[in-house]
Amino acid sequence: MPYKKPKIEKIYYSIGEVSKMMNVGTPTIRYWENEFDALKPFKNKKGNRLFKADDIEIIRLIHYLVKTRGLTLKGAKLKLKENRNETMDNYEVVKRLEDIKQELVEIRDGLTTNDED
Repeated sequence: MPYKKPKIEKIYYSIGEVSKMMNVGTPTIRYWENEFDALKPFKNKKGNRLFKADDIEIIRLIHYLVKTRGLTLKGAKLKLKENRNETMDNYEVVKRLEDIKQELVEIRDGLTTNDED
């Protein structure tokens, strides 16, 4: 199941909120934090991780590379390190195409429902 597209409205999100957005467990996010230098959430005095919109975008990109494209963590790290801008651009194109596909499916389903009436 793909991650839920979050509406970024707050400044900080807890690891639990991010976990739900991405449809991955909190241990996975903590692991990615240790593995990817680009992912550095703020930690409060209690040590709770607080993620900003930029952090969530990095997690989305890691999720895309690892879960969707099937890269290993090593491969994802290389992609982010060597050509991050190109990887981000490709990700944005894929994300937009998925949004368009979803809109078309909804339109098709709406037309099918109206035809049955």
